[in-house]
Amino acid sequence: MDSARYDIGMVGLGVMGQNLVLNMADHGFAVAGFDKDAAKAQALRDAAGERPVAAATSLAEFIGLLRTPRAIMMLVPAGPPVDSVIHDLLPHLQAGDLIIDGGNSHYVDTDARARALAAQGIAYLGVGVSGGEHGARHGPSLMPGGSPAAYERVRPVLQAVAAHVGDAPCVTYLGPGSAGHYVKMVHNGIEYALMQLIAESYDLLKRGLGLNDAELTAVFAGWNAGELNGYLMEITAQIFAHVDQRTGKTLVDEILDEARQKGTGMWTSQDAMSLQAPVPTIDAAVAQRDLSGFKAEREAASHVLAGPAARFTGDRDAFLASLGDALYAATIVAYGQGMALLHVASQARGYALHLADVARIWRGGCIIRAALLERILAAYDRQPDLPNLLLDPELGAVVAGRQGDLRAVVTTGVALGIPLPGFMSALAYFDSYRSAWLPANLIQAQRDYFGAHTYERIDSQGVFHTQWEQE
Repeated sequence: MDSARYDIGMVGLGVMGQNLVLNMADHGFAVAGFDKDAAKAQALRDAAGERPVAAATSLAEFIGLLRTPRAIMMLVPAGPPVDSVIHDLLPHLQAGDLIIDGGNSHYVDTDARARALAAQGIAYLGVGVSGGEHGARHGPSLMPGGSPAAYERVRPVLQAVAAHVGDAPCVTYLGPGSAGHYVKMVHNGIEYALMQLIAESYDLLKRGLGLNDAELTAVFAGWNAGELNGYLMEITAQIFAHVDQRTGKTLVDEILDEARQKGTGMWTSQDAMSLQAPVPTIDAAVAQRDLSGFKAEREAASHVLAGPAARFTGDRDAFLASLGDALYAATIVAYGQGMALLHVASQARGYALHLADVARIWRGGCIIRAALLERILAAYDRQPDLPNLLLDPELGAVVAGRQGDLRAVVTTGVALGIPLPGFMSALAYFDSYRSAWLPANLIQAQRDYFGAHTYERIDSQGVFHTQWEQE
């Protein structure tokens, strides 16, 4: 093959980068990879075999392999590593070239990089990639944003490598600027919420009902066989069945109860607050990961802060059914919060998102893929500008019809002393959203009392201030 005939380049040949390169090559694209680590470059060569793949350890060699105008994708950690790669690439690029960031970059950084590169005639796409190692190799969900013309240049590649549901690829142009990375950020925020809800269900089943790992496997596998079907439910059932080769015990029981994060969940919460678009179940999930990190303090507290005995004494089978129904309702609420944030952000950031498209490309390849997304897609097909999934007649009715299960689960958790911030926040969000009146009038009055912040009235237009304290 002519050395300058490679269709696309990949910077970063870790597991994700290597797998996506092989995925591209499997679909007939000639791909050149670059990594400073010679071992990673050689690993790609070994894995590629006879595929049209090259691997370089110098940027000059790498750039020379690519047909012009060049299209170069990066799969490197978010933050300074992205800026470092761009800095190193720039001396080798020319106007008309395209850089694609496939990492979990903060949307603010994506916008700044796009502006800086545009001034030099270089296009920039922020592409959210979801699906982990398996998705990268066999078909991820891809969330591209940026210049429509730049997207069209690489659309054949992205459509080919993406997961497919039926004949539909799980990729589409989402909007200008940082739209792709913003959608990926919210995707990860929803992911946080779903994982928290599943973890709380596990806690109730393990500490409350005393289920062993075999029983947990059966429960989650059963849920996955029904309406709760989804990737996270599927892997959860598999986790409880996985035996640790070192100890012979179930591996999950040997894992430390501290969960870390890379920032996307926190960014979702922070941006939602800046837009005044509440996502309390995502907030709770972020907070619980943070709280899990205080392991030593939690252990100390467990010896001095007493609570109820965490043991369920009711009808186990009835509670299992109720928990499954509550989990499904809370899952709808979690997706609803994320989609509502996208609705608000689309207007505030000028993304012009089509939420039906977002739901469509999340149905395959990504971490939050689930059967529920078919119902969510149908909701946006019915009403494209739907501001909140709870306003959809079908999905709203599901949550309303299962609120009793949500209340029963939350009540049980409180009685047992088992923390359920995900379920609690989902229920509180539902109750708040359905309330025509909230006690914010008192908050208005308090703010006016201590800070002269004024208030609005129900019987008159304008703003008012009262001298509340009488001399």
